[in-house]
Amino acid sequence: MAREPSVLDAEQTDADSPVTGASGGNTGLLNRRSYMRLAGVTTAAAAFSGAAAASSDDYDEITARGQVIRIGRGETYENKLFDLTNGNSVVLLVEGGNSVIRNIGFKGLHRGDGFMISITAPRGDVLIENVYLGDGSTKEGESFVHGPGAVFYHRDASCDVTFRQMNVQGWPNNGFYCSNTAHGGSVRFENCYGKNNGVSTYRVAGGNDAIVNCVAYNDNTNYGRGWGGYTEDSGRPVWVWPGGTVSIDDSNFAAGRYAHAMVMRGSGSARMSGGGVQGNVHGGGLNRSSVSSSADLSMPRGVPTSAEEAAAGAASGSPDNGNEAEDDIDDDHDLPNVVVFDGDGTTSATSYEFVVSDEVEPSTDEDATIDEGATVTGTHAEGTVADYRDAWRFAGEIERLTVDGEAEVRVNGESVDPADFDDVLENVILIEGDDSGATRYEFDVDGDVEKSNYEGASIDDEDVIEDGFVHGSVADWKDAFRFNGEITQLTVDGPGTILVNDEAIDPAEFGEDLPHVLEVEGTGVPTSFEITVDGEIDFESDDDPTEEATIISGSTVQSAVSDGSQTFRFAGAITDVTITEGEATIAVDGDEIDPSEYGDYELLPHALVIDGTDDDGASTYAFEVSGAVVKSDYRGASIDEEDVIEGQSVRGAVGNWLDAYWFDGDIEDFTLLGDASVDVQYNARDQ
Repeated sequence: MAREPSVLDAEQTDADSPVTGASGGNTGLLNRRSYMRLAGVTTAAAAFSGAAAASSDDYDEITARGQVIRIGRGETYENKLFDLTNGNSVVLLVEGGNSVIRNIGFKGLHRGDGFMISITAPRGDVLIENVYLGDGSTKEGESFVHGPGAVFYHRDASCDVTFRQMNVQGWPNNGFYCSNTAHGGSVRFENCYGKNNGVSTYRVAGGNDAIVNCVAYNDNTNYGRGWGGYTEDSGRPVWVWPGGTVSIDDSNFAAGRYAHAMVMRGSGSARMSGGGVQGNVHGGGLNRSSVSSSADLSMPRGVPTSAEEAAAGAASGSPDNGNEAEDDIDDDHDLPNVVVFDGDGTTSATSYEFVVSDEVEPSTDEDATIDEGATVTGTHAEGTVADYRDAWRFAGEIERLTVDGEAEVRVNGESVDPADFDDVLENVILIEGDDSGATRYEFDVDGDVEKSNYEGASIDDEDVIEDGFVHGSVADWKDAFRFNGEITQLTVDGPGTILVNDEAIDPAEFGEDLPHVLEVEGTGVPTSFEITVDGEIDFESDDDPTEEATIISGSTVQSAVSDGSQTFRFAGAITDVTITEGEATIAVDGDEIDPSEYGDYELLPHALVIDGTDDDGASTYAFEVSGAVVKSDYRGASIDEEDVIEGQSVRGAVGNWLDAYWFDGDIEDFTLLGDASVDVQYNARDQ
């Protein structure tokens, strides 16, 4: 049996920070308030005695009261039901390898802080299986910027963890926060289920990380007060950080209010085979093979559906029924329907194209030939038949069908009339890239639009379609889209060429160069912000804004507001919003947005102050950090337009005033010319 600590002395750090607590140990995500509640706890027996626990034939029922239960090397901790309904919390701290956590249920809406399972083991294998964390959490006891989470893998850990048959739902700060495997160790998920977790469900990084037969998605299910008063419908089902190529097999993910079902951050990459992704993929690091655009979001076999079921070990799955789960996966990928284009007996060629709702591939049903000239991209297929047959197997339904010729069309052996189907979208826009540089584009249509492989164009996950609005980029390749209706706005930045129905057009004839309006309105307190778009951004007019603002580059604005507002025009889409202090109302084209949906909305933890108030002359400085950096009015500092931030490098000057910056990571280089004083405050917000 695992044991509890007699004394806990580590300090809390932010969940998003790679550093551990001030003690230098691995307990950085265990909250200080939890430690204080544990002062009188000495043994594991104390956790399971008296009113704190009740026995069952199958499991121990334990009342949560802030316990931290340590699982050491070689230990097994199993068959426990934790009752969280009194508002308290509990933490399972995995300190040693070759250990097991099995058959654990957490019952009731969590209202505490921190993470429920925290892994610090420096080596060895860890198995965590048949665990229910499906009742969700609020942020009422929050101690990190995003609130509490379910599972955390510490940066100092270097063990190999297998998560099997886990049910994790409704946690504001990640379901599985495991991207620290980029620094060592690995995680593997088997038959796990995640739903409505904020930030992300599967947050991974290492080259040995794997996700097998798992599901994650977000919808509008309410688990309590949630993230900032909202339900957890805007997290990323999968978030891959730099560190190696993650393996993903036979898994299914779907986006909610957040635009992307999967995010490849920076150089993060994954290889995905089988399963489905319903929604966009952000970043260029995903290599897909036989992946459907429609996700099967049913719960994998063996996942517990209640805390009691998990604690009793009564879930339908077990380690010896894995073959049955694999059989289910194979069944999911059968394509049960057949469409045949039969040109037998016709005197001329018939061209056709169609779109299905799920998956499609060529077939030899009804003695059809596999025509090398026929093409399939995603859910779109097209070809030509003469006095022979083409056949296709598909899942879902035929959504669009266009046939030009006399060939008969049969679906599952029954003749159908192509006129009964909507036509494939009749117009096509082709964006031809140029190897001299990248071309970014965006356009609106007043009808339907979908990606196409017209003229050999690629189908790119990074190109985004949202309610008739499309944006993407090309270099030495082509992008194409089929649409109906009219193009109402078109913006192109780069050397690429645009053709509509094979005729070159001038983008200047369609709408404005910077078609979108961004407004940042202060709420009465000084607020610093940085906003990045994937196109260009500039002031609304040539007049200076009411408060100082700086365009760092053509795509990023960094500024501050208090009582006033600032208005900008931009092309493209907002990719990142960072607010370092205070709060502001942000609207795009008149509609208020939630900053937490855009990139890394975060409060940077560390402060750097350059103080020239006691210096008779001016001082200049330059420095570089390993993480993000933004200007700040910390300790009454000024925010100067002349001070420049370029990526992670900063240069500026002070006279008889203060300059300050928020940053994360480490200071890599610092140069000062003059007599100004320099002060670095780590974790300044906690002081």
